[in-house]
This record gives sequence, C-alpha cells and structure tokens, in this order.
Amino acid sequence: MNILVVGGGGREHAIAVSLSKSSLTTRLVVAPGNPGIETFAECYPIATDDIPGQCKLARDIKADFVFIGPEIPLVLGLKDELLKLGISAFGPSKKAAQLEGSKIFSRKFCKRHNIPQPKFKYCTDIETAKKQIVLLNGYCVVKADGLAAGKGVVVCDTVNQAIIAATEMLENNKFGEAGKSILIEERINGIEASVFAVSDGNNAVLIGTAQDHKRAYDNDEGPNTGGMGAISPAPALDQNLNKEIFNNIITPTINGMKLEGHPYEGILYAGVMITEKGPKVIEFNCRFGDPETQVVLPRLNTDLVSIIQKTIKKNLGDMIINFIPQNAITVVIASKGYPGKFEKGVLLPSLKNFDNETEIFVFHSGTSKDKNENLVSNGGRVLSVTSIGANVQDCRQKAYNIVETINWKQGFYRKDIGKL
Repeated sequence: MNILVVGGGGREHAIAVSLSKSSLTTRLVVAPGNPGIETFAECYPIATDDIPGQCKLARDIKADFVFIGPEIPLVLGLKDELLKLGISAFGPSKKAAQLEGSKIFSRKFCKRHNIPQPKFKYCTDIETAKKQIVLLNGYCVVKADGLAAGKGVVVCDTVNQAIIAATEMLENNKFGEAGKSILIEERINGIEASVFAVSDGNNAVLIGTAQDHKRAYDNDEGPNTGGMGAISPAPALDQNLNKEIFNNIITPTINGMKLEGHPYEGILYAGVMITEKGPKVIEFNCRFGDPETQVVLPRLNTDLVSIIQKTIKKNLGDMIINFIPQNAITVVIASKGYPGKFEKGVLLPSLKNFDNETEIFVFHSGTSKDKNENLVSNGGRVLSVTSIGANVQDCRQKAYNIVETINWKQGFYRKDIGKL
C-alpha cells in the first residue's frame, strides 16, 4: 500500500515507524516529515495546514490512505477534501474534529450526552469571567476555546492568577481567535490519564493508555506544555477503570457523534481525571497525543496498517488489539525557555550512536538541518527518548541513560518522568 502521513513531529515519527514495520506497506511518504523520518521514508516539505498541497501529494503518489497526524489539518477539514478526491483518510471529519477544535462544543456535547465532566462557564467578556472566577475562589481552570498548541489551558490557584489568565486571552489577544471565547471550569482533583480508542464511526476499540506529564518542571511545577514525557500503560488505570471509561465516556461519545450526524472515525483521545466520583473528561483530542504516541505505539503488537484498514472499511467490530506486556516511557528534551521564548537552529549532538539500540527509540519532535546538513533544533520540544522495559524502573533507567548520553547543553528535561 502507498501511505501518506501528514505531520512532522515526534508523534508522526512514531506513527511512521509503526507503519514502516507492516508487511502491507509498499511506499511510505511523510509531509513535511523531519530528519529522523527521512532516514527510512520519503519526506516532502509541505506544511500540515496546506490542505491543497497535501491533497495534491496524496493524489500524485496514488495514496491508498492518508494518516492525518496533527489536529490542525483535521480541524481544517483535510479528510473531507481527500474524500472528495476519492482518497481514504484516517481521522475524523471537520465537523467531528470539533471535539478538539472547540472546547465549548466539547463541553456542551458532553452535557447533552451525560458524559461525566467538570462544571464549566462559557465566557466571551472579562466581567462574566471575573464573576465565575470569584465564585470558584480562583481555584479553577481557564481554557481558550480554540486550538492553542497545548498552551491554552491555565491551571489556577488564586483569583488574581485566574483573572490575569482570562484577561490575556479575552483582552490581550494572547491566542488570537482561539481565545476570543473561553471556559472557566471547576478544578477537579485526582490522577490524570490519557485513553486512546480507534473508531470506525459505529464501533470503538481501545488502542492504548498513557500518563502524560504536562508541566514544564519536576514535581508538576511550572507552566503547561504540550507534554514533557509519558508512560504507558497509565499506572493509574486497571482493567476495571478501563472498562468504566470505555462504557461511560468512549462509547457515549461515539454514539452521540453518530446520533448528531457527525460519525467519529479515527483516533479518539480522552484525557480523563480519576476522581473520587469516578473518571471525568478533562478534554478530548481528535488524534494521537504527543508525546503519548511515542509510548503507546512501541507497545502495539497488532499491525497498525490492518487496524487502519478495518477502520476505513467500517469493520472494527471484530478487531482485537494486542500489546506487548512491557512498559514504555518517553522523556522529552526541550529547548531552554520552552514553553516561552526559545532559540531555534541550535546545533544538536550526533544521534547516530543510538541507531542500533534495541528497545530504545529517539524520536525527532522538533529538528531540522542547517545549510551544512547539521542537525539543529527547530521547536520547543526537540527530541523524545523512548525506552521499553520489563517494568517502569527499568524503563526509566534506560531512557535517562540515553538522555544523559545525548547531553545537549542548550536543552532541558524533567527528571521525574514515570517516577512512582
């Protein structure tokens, strides 16, 4: 099969590795890709939000299907445009992707279908927001409605902190259109987990769990990021909790989207909080997470292309997805300054030493090459170092050994990923 993967980060690197291992894959093309991906797949410099460009490439390579990695092209309707050309795509339609594209849509949808979630208030002006913040005594979560690259969520402890966050979004245009409307949510407590399901619009099957570490610094301190590391399976989840989440969150979501005329196909990512009153939805994403993909897919023991084929053919009902019993952990190496201002184009150490490692993967999250073909940084999150091991302690030791060996002085990383 000829396959096009849209994207160029650590998530797409992990996806491309899994697809490349399938005996069903004939040709693997990634756009835009990155220096890590180009060592085993064809890369074309087409931006993820260039919908006409991605469609043309898919047509040119006679793609049997397109795996849409990031949220932006999904929210922009890339799948819809590909289907018009008769090209199959793995991912939700533009309308179904609203589950991630609009947090307000998502919250109202959950309310309509009795899916457990925190209480929330929709605000389009600062005065309404302030009233709700004071009502919650500042102990709340302020969220931009639209996409903000994982940075549009501020977890607040005080009234002043929450008002500043709301003002930056509503008045100071911090996230542009994405922050023109916001949510003020009650802050629920518990343990977070990421649950991934694959759906054909009618049926859904779990395709992995993980625990993400969002805060920039050790001990869950500092600002929210796109994710500084992850562990799979999620330590907080067991078979009973997985079943409860599947029955009370995943299934009602798939059924609800179908009922409302927007069948949900592709990956559904439920970010959940395990509270004293049971699991509640923190957020939905319409694709695999980053860096969770880097720990979920290396544990997958079922052919990913086969899963995608069954999804596209709406034949997931009898699918059984298996995983290796080992744990996986990934540690993100980020540019100093991230998630704030950081420098791009910084020289990276050679990564060739790790090419022949077993149970170790170095995924490129934000890299490029300079004019001399040297590997340099090209983003806030630069590398994801993933290891597989018999237990979490084994994973941690192997992953951090590699991180320390890379020894990138201009970067930083959390030292407590997977620490139990």
